[in-house]
Amino acid sequence: MSLFFALGILFILLIAAIALYLFTARRYQSSDSVANSYDQWTEDGILEFYWGEHIHLGHYGSPPRRKDFLTAKSDFVHEMVRWGELDKFPPGTTVLDVGCGIGGSSRILAQDYRFAVTGITISPTQVLRAQQLTPKDLDVRFQVDDAMAMSFPDASFDVVWSIEAGPHMPDKAIFAKELMRVLKPGGVLVVADWNQRDARQKPLNFWEKPVMRQLLDQWSHPEFSSIEGFAELLAETGFVEGKVITADWTEPTLPSWIDSIWQGVARPEGLVRFGLLGLLKSLREVPTLLLMRLAFGTGLCRFGMFRAIRNNQETANELQAVHAKAK
Repeated sequence: MSLFFALGILFILLIAAIALYLFTARRYQSSDSVANSYDQWTEDGILEFYWGEHIHLGHYGSPPRRKDFLTAKSDFVHEMVRWGELDKFPPGTTVLDVGCGIGGSSRILAQDYRFAVTGITISPTQVLRAQQLTPKDLDVRFQVDDAMAMSFPDASFDVVWSIEAGPHMPDKAIFAKELMRVLKPGGVLVVADWNQRDARQKPLNFWEKPVMRQLLDQWSHPEFSSIEGFAELLAETGFVEGKVITADWTEPTLPSWIDSIWQGVARPEGLVRFGLLGLLKSLREVPTLLLMRLAFGTGLCRFGMFRAIRNNQETANELQAVHAKAK
């Protein structure tokens, strides 16, 4: 009888989670809707419990190998540092972490590489939690700021760093310009992001369109750019010296989606900590995680890496004038 009762409760929870998923989409409306979503995810503590300090995917190697979920996330940061050649920068290098979440990457950059890091997020609750998690002796500070209109003067940082923030930006051209604007001449931009396949080369088909719609609606995303498209937008800012370097990290990050679901099974103590309401909230995210795995596994989505060097101001002004005339 107890087994049937437990199965009945589980079935009811599954039905409730599906209903929540279908009828409570968190569509992008403005920067406030993004901030509110992250405030809620941070306040209840469920996302941090299962995903740790890094609210981004992990790096499992190429070809991917079995790895602890949380370890893969910190490994991602070190792999991104090496790919961006930031390990060649000296201690004291100033870094802006755009979309810093609760500060996981910022702390690694400060602790392991001795950089001076400023982390920004649109979520006040994330800023508070990041401050709580950060040791006082690290050269890190966090503040609320909008990546679409950053409060920093031009040429403020040696490095601008961003992981998986781009899908929340409604105007990718403005986002690209802001990222490059705050870089010092000779500074380096390193971005990791979720991207859509370039629809100019291969339009979305009949099943890809509703899948993409769900991926946008469920996690407050206005749209995904393509790797090719965002690289073009960076170049068009007029701030890039030479070419934008890109890479596709879909393969080494792909296991993250199933691993994130598995955390709920491997760590049953979460049920004790968060109760049935927490379980319901967790189950509510499973369809989106599965759709993400489908999208990245079939080529609808790709995990893009971007590296660009800031040119000098005079060159930037000349290039911007050229682009303005061309339009």
